[in-house]
Amino acid sequence: MTLSFSRNIAPSINAELRKAWEARTARDTQAEFTHLERAHVLGQESTYWHTKVHFLMLMYAVRNKKMQEIVGQIIRLIGAATKTVFGLVPRGNTGGANVSPFRKMPIPADLAILIERARSKS
Repeated sequence: MTLSFSRNIAPSINAELRKAWEARTARDTQAEFTHLERAHVLGQESTYWHTKVHFLMLMYAVRNKKMQEIVGQIIRLIGAATKTVFGLVPRGNTGGANVSPFRKMPIPADLAILIERARSKS
């Protein structure tokens, strides 16, 4: 994906990351991870955003002492950094260790609209 996609999708991803931060400060770990997953879906076509969100998921896992998630995020972080540029990402995958890193998933309608808008501006 182009640099313009990364730039165009940034406000949507940052909105989800703000919501994740708000949930974290409220100690709502479920909502925090849900917003990280939504940020992942939005950013997985951009190497920068895909890698950043997996790093934030890894930090979430470390803070919450979730060993399976830590291991899963290390693997996904390497994949995001090395495979995204080639388009080797399963669209819609939420990025958590609770799903296969190869599984395609439906993209929620509200996120699909944001992704399409970012693509059309590119």
